[in-house]
Amino acid sequence: MHASRHAAARRRTPSNRPAPEGAAEARAGRGLHSVTTMRTIKQAGSRELEIRKSRFVCTLARAADEAEAVRFLARHRRAHRDATHNCTAYVVGEHGEIAKSSDDGEPPGTAGVPMLEVLTRRGLTGTAAVVTRHFGGVKLGAGGLVRAYAQAVAGAVDAVGVVELRPTVTVTVGVDHALAGRFLGDLHARGTQPAGVRYGQGVETDVAVPVADLEEFEAWAAQATAGRATLRRGAPGHIEVPIPPP
Repeated sequence: MHASRHAAARRRTPSNRPAPEGAAEARAGRGLHSVTTMRTIKQAGSRELEIRKSRFVCTLARAADEAEAVRFLARHRRAHRDATHNCTAYVVGEHGEIAKSSDDGEPPGTAGVPMLEVLTRRGLTGTAAVVTRHFGGVKLGAGGLVRAYAQAVAGAVDAVGVVELRPTVTVTVGVDHALAGRFLGDLHARGTQPAGVRYGQGVETDVAVPVADLEEFEAWAAQATAGRATLRRGAPGHIEVPIPPP
């Protein structure tokens, strides 16, 4: 049976990006509230679903950009070229501004589009999905295919988990050696794990601080050291916070 190939693409207008952060504290503070909170899958993984003798295997992977998503999908197709179909969808970009899908020979709109809709409905970005179908001899119809491909992706997302990438700024706290032990102990007591500690003429500790908690942390560090600490804002980043399934 011949079926046409279908590809869908959607682009959303990205928001203004924050300006690059410099080493100086004043520059590091600019645009912090514009740093994006994103959701992506916790880890790569696969999940299999069987519907009326057809096997639908959804494989998910993180992708930092479109090129990485395309490479992952191409490798998967090569590894599973014996499958009936390898349908794909991916969403990438800081704001999920690049979203594309392919039906890979299934009737147009019955595979890639419902797969993509699951990713976007979950608010995911940096995520690529491929559903490998091994035909079992029973036709599912257009509605059945839409449900099958959507269920395959949704089940795989639930299986691997979702995390929220919350924006942080690395704050470097400098203290003298006499204060270092107590400060590091206080840091651990508040449940904060240092990203790095360096010993020289003084002691410098790097701490990844959520943007929302930045001013509170700096006030706490100043109070904990009786104003004897130096504080320097540095590189932006993210921490991963698990999100429960819907």
